[in-house]
Amino acid sequence: MPLSSLVVADLVGAADLALSNRLRQLIQNRADALVAAFYETLLAHEEARTFLHHSVVQERLSPSLRNWLVDLFAPGADLAEAAFIARQMKIGEVHARIKIPMHLVMAGAAVLKTRLADDLADDPAAFDLLRLADQRIDHALRLMSQSYEKGASNRARLDEAYRLFSLDQDIHFERESQRAGLMEWSQKTLFRILGSGGVDGAGALGASPFGLWIRHRADFLFDGSPHLARLNATMERIDSELLPRFTPDAAPADLAAPLKALEAAVEEVAFLLNEMFQGLAGMEGGRDPLTRALNRRFLSSILSREIGFANANHTPLSVLLLDVDHFKRINDTHGHPVGDEVLRQVAEAVTENVRPSDFVFRYGGEEFLVVLVETSLHQAATIAERMRLALAAKAITAAGLAPFNVSVSVGVAEHYGHPDENYLIKSADDALYRAKQNGRNRVELDRRGA
Repeated sequence: MPLSSLVVADLVGAADLALSNRLRQLIQNRADALVAAFYETLLAHEEARTFLHHSVVQERLSPSLRNWLVDLFAPGADLAEAAFIARQMKIGEVHARIKIPMHLVMAGAAVLKTRLADDLADDPAAFDLLRLADQRIDHALRLMSQSYEKGASNRARLDEAYRLFSLDQDIHFERESQRAGLMEWSQKTLFRILGSGGVDGAGALGASPFGLWIRHRADFLFDGSPHLARLNATMERIDSELLPRFTPDAAPADLAAPLKALEAAVEEVAFLLNEMFQGLAGMEGGRDPLTRALNRRFLSSILSREIGFANANHTPLSVLLLDVDHFKRINDTHGHPVGDEVLRQVAEAVTENVRPSDFVFRYGGEEFLVVLVETSLHQAATIAERMRLALAAKAITAAGLAPFNVSVSVGVAEHYGHPDENYLIKSADDALYRAKQNGRNRVELDRRGA
């Protein structure tokens, strides 16, 4: 007999019906207080705050935890029932997907047990009641841990696969693009300095297309490279120490030394970038062969990382979900080769309207998902509308047919703190559904931020 079956059999055999009913009543009466203590304790810890936000706790997580507690001690709750096991495994899977450390889950369970012990301190049956509570909570945690371990292992393999497959263009092209981006920033900065003597915050290297690429792409591409930490430190020094030395009232004679220091720092960034690219080889292949968009299998790894970045740095993050209108009709009327050509040209138009730091995925048959880093909901809406108009005006060409036009529907959603990437995707999908219901060829926003 499997270990899990033995454990359940022992729990069921040992559970006294009268004790179970008393414990169930206590849980129902104290559920709100237990949930409040759980999140109050976790939110006091810096590590937990990375995953938890007060608004998300209030709106979604607190009700979910309360339901979990009540269900765990519900009358007739069968710990061996397939539905019960599936629920705990699903929770563990979600914890793995949003990368909540298992030790935080265990810490939260300890809070629940401690508060229950406090409530039962004067009860003559406290020992038996707490033993029963511990058995049920620990059994649920065992199931979550089993699923968590499997999910975390799968996520780690995907993360590594994505790193090895590269991002969205061949290494040589990417290297030249980023070198050009760095040089373009350098030239613009030099013109600003010589023209007015000052550089405002908008001119920071970290805020440039090159800086965004380093922050959001380089971690995957150069994972583990010691040069990346040095490059980030040099960029930070440029923005926080060197650029502030150029002020509008600085005399021309006072610019020589700061310019020399800035030149040396930019050269160091270029050198480190080149060194990192030199260490890469044969890394292309993580793209959809038809559209050249990123493969959907990497979406979870990338979006999870970007959500973590947004939470840690308090930056906005948005997602677009784009669907080609009446695509089935195109396939049925003109055949799949024409349909493939439509998808390829739509993907080109989408990619042309995003930055190098953003991510474009082939999400489904005729759907594309775009991750827009450091972009608010209304900024994303502007980008989505620009895409829609560009595609509406684009003449699609296919062999044997006169040029024709297609339209797209787009759903837009912004990340508001929920750690699960599926929640953000679902919000964009709901907005896309409304765009289709409201006549297609339009952009709809997630109702939470519209």
